[in-house]
Amino acid sequence: MGLYDTYLATRHRLHDAEPPAHVALVLTERDLLADGAFDTLSSAIGWAFEYGAERVTVSVSVLDGAVAPTLIRELRRLDVPAETVVRGPDADAPGEAGSDLGGDSAAGDTDAPVRILVGLGGKAEFAGAVRELANDVAAGEITPDAIDEADVSERLLFPEEPDLVIKTGAERLSDFAIWQSVYAELYFTDVNWRDFRRREYLRAVLDFQDRQRRFGR
Repeated sequence: MGLYDTYLATRHRLHDAEPPAHVALVLTERDLLADGAFDTLSSAIGWAFEYGAERVTVSVSVLDGAVAPTLIRELRRLDVPAETVVRGPDADAPGEAGSDLGGDSAAGDTDAPVRILVGLGGKAEFAGAVRELANDVAAGEITPDAIDEADVSERLLFPEEPDLVIKTGAERLSDFAIWQSVYAELYFTDVNWRDFRRREYLRAVLDFQDRQRRFGR
């Protein structure tokens, strides 16, 4: 670790504020197709736990479904504490939406410290929750007036709310968790994923610690 990284790590350690407990990394398929991208991802997950995170979510948007099998295969090889891979409709072949594609824990296992989502668009996920609610209303299991935020949340594939969302290379979330990230702190960096290093992660954490979270208030 270089001197500058050591300086940032010291600032983090001495900071009065708590680090983010749940960190989300938002990537694109293009990010992960670059040389060394999966090594960077494995390192970034390690840095998250090293600097105070208890849970890490990795979201990979997929525009070309043909690359999804390659991404899944490489993601399975990551040296991470636990892994859940869920593919949404954007990446799945017909009939496979929401299937568990590997790792040490089953899809939907909220105890997994690392969750990797491939092709799970936030809009599609939210639409799925709405469809489930509509079916429950039609079945007489719930009335429209009784529906609240908890009813929506419990029908999402990814229910947990991240504290810090990190996006490299562009200031957009690539359809990531539109419901869950509403109160998250968003950190955008111009650094592309292939150049993302420990110091970039520490800058994101320090930025989070310097903010006063208001949770919509």
